Amino acid sequence: MNINLKDYGLTERFEQESTMYDDLFIARVTEQHRELYKVVSKCGEIDASVSGKLAYSADSPTAFPAVGDWVMIDRLDGNSGNAIIHHILRRKSVLTRQAAGTEYTGQVIAANIDTIFICMSLNADFNIRRIERYLTITWDSMATPVIVLTKSDLCDDLPQKLDELASVSMGVDVIYCSSENGNGYEAISAYIGQGKTVAFVGSSGVGKSTLINRLMGRDVLATSAIREDDAKGRHTTTYRQLLLLPNGGIVVDTPGMRELQIYTGNLSKTFEDIEEIATRCRFGNCSHGAEPGCAIREAIKNGTLSEKRFESYKKLQREVLYVGLNARQLENEKLNRMFGGKGEMKQFKKHIKDKSNI
Repeated sequence: MNINLKDYGLTERFEQESTMYDDLFIARVTEQHRELYKVVSKCGEIDASVSGKLAYSADSPTAFPAVGDWVMIDRLDGNSGNAIIHHILRRKSVLTRQAAGTEYTGQVIAANIDTIFICMSLNADFNIRRIERYLTITWDSMATPVIVLTKSDLCDDLPQKLDELASVSMGVDVIYCSSENGNGYEAISAYIGQGKTVAFVGSSGVGKSTLINRLMGRDVLATSAIREDDAKGRHTTTYRQLLLLPNGGIVVDTPGMRELQIYTGNLSKTFEDIEEIATRCRFGNCSHGAEPGCAIREAIKNGTLSEKRFESYKKLQREVLYVGLNARQLENEKLNRMFGGKGEMKQFKKHIKDKSNI
């Protein structure tokens, strides 16, 4: 089997970086199951696992491969067992969240994505504060967010909900669609092109699998109806996977997230309006409480900023992991997310320097 990896999003940047590693082959992670992966190379899909060295040097779960990663493997067929993943190529974007549990641990949802579709249904699932959370991690990922409102046929107050959303989604495109009448699907398809990777994220039952099945032109993912009593969905996707679309483009399907805890986030982009207002406070270190000349309190008083949005901003500020890390930990975390670790970054820099001296 001869696979054109450009169909899977291979770019000149990744090709160039792959030349750093002799006797290894480039591949992209298409599925992730605990300690086992599926990767696609020029010869097709193969099961893979990480090398002992890669596992030993990983000082964070974010330093392990994830769906969408470009990796270097030691073989192209499974005749001698699983392929071994030796290196993760530098990520151009990476979507992370706080892993379940009490420790501050990151979990990569997907890597090397161009567009992230934040899906929310226009029923009881509609939640402005949740959109703020998704936007915070999406802006931080370096991918482009697009908000997709599903089940529009079940919504009796669409203009009102769109007005609510407009107050928190500045600079973000919004699409509303329905699987019943097909409205909105053409608008979604406009973001998908040859070699471009998109990911669908959102709560269980919002219709992510239904959207992907429609883009695929057939039912490749299981779907289930939401519960009528509370509009909550059941998990139909149980693991992350990357699919090649028949008309070009790549899509990442992710399990529904009932609760989204932030690991790292770009609050400045999500709450640009609040941070702009704060620059007008009389004091540079204003806590936006009882200080005189507080522009935030004035904006809330005159109705140009809602108290709920400001409270959401403060809550997410407390939640973002950065407040709990020292400078060295911050730097190590950034390296893990983008390069796979400090050693990988050093190798990459050396390779670029050697190339420039030729």
